[in-house]
Amino acid sequence: MSNVTLIGYGSGNVASVQFALERLGARVRISADPADLDEAERVILPGVGAAGYAMQRLNALGLVEPLRRFKRPLLGVCLGQQLLFETSAEDGGTDLLGLIPGRVEAIAPAPSRPSPHMGWSRLTIRREDPLLEGIKDGDWAYFVHGFVCPDGPATLAAADYGLAVPAVVNMGNRWGCQFHPERSAKAGARILKNFLELPA
Repeated sequence: MSNVTLIGYGSGNVASVQFALERLGARVRISADPADLDEAERVILPGVGAAGYAMQRLNALGLVEPLRRFKRPLLGVCLGQQLLFETSAEDGGTDLLGLIPGRVEAIAPAPSRPSPHMGWSRLTIRREDPLLEGIKDGDWAYFVHGFVCPDGPATLAAADYGLAVPAVVNMGNRWGCQFHPERSAKAGARILKNFLELPA
């Protein structure tokens, strides 16, 4: 059974992620204590809302540097994926964790592409990765976001929303899901299961 620390910093959908992990048999600790983060087997950084507020909370709780130095599996979910990057255009410009190169930008609305992106979109796998074991092209995931990460070398899977939405990213021991795996049915549950099985 895997142990996972879920960061409860006041800007995340903690309860729904917790329940999804527990359904998979994980032992979940919710914490905002930097000492717990240093000792964690694996960490999930959830996120809902604005990047500026989320970074303020992480800084106030002393979690930024522990997240930056964390060497075991780390998964950012929704806004949590965006926080892995360097900067965001949100809130007039926000410095993020800087774990993956690139700047998060607002989704430019279009007649066929309202912003925010809300609802189900199909995934296209760009390259194989242990987090995507059992996930195939065309699997559905549930998105709710108005900002989008840069599409680059870190992208493992993308969704087509009239632009390429990096749906799953990875660099080193850091992964991100722009969608909500805890709300993405079978594919989301498989991704969480895969994360729990990554070597720590």
